[in-house]
Amino acid sequence: MKSIADIKAIRDKMQAQIVNRDNKDAELETRIVVGMATCGIAAGARPVFNELVDQVTSRGLTNVKVTRSGCLGMCKLEPIVEVFVPGEEKVTYVKVDAQKAKDIIARHIVGGQVCTDYLIGEE
Repeated sequence: MKSIADIKAIRDKMQAQIVNRDNKDAELETRIVVGMATCGIAAGARPVFNELVDQVTSRGLTNVKVTRSGCLGMCKLEPIVEVFVPGEEKVTYVKVDAQKAKDIIARHIVGGQVCTDYLIGEE
């Protein structure tokens, strides 16, 4: 059983994840999509998703949205994280863990450099 304070903390954390579908600046936002089908969850996608949300929130990255997806079709490479930066090619990271998620935020999202060591073929 969770306390009221625990429930409020969960609510506050989840509200940071809500994507406003009416946002007129949505095409200017960076999207980070985590494969959260059963294969991704079994491979550890939940802690990856949580770490990405925590990093975006703690860094105050208001132009970055972290969302979930179903199966991305490459189950043996899960957890998979796709990054969509406006005006750039989609980047797909594979076999991501919580530490790699921190690196993706720091190096790719904040620093603008793709983490080539986490791409397909580099894992």
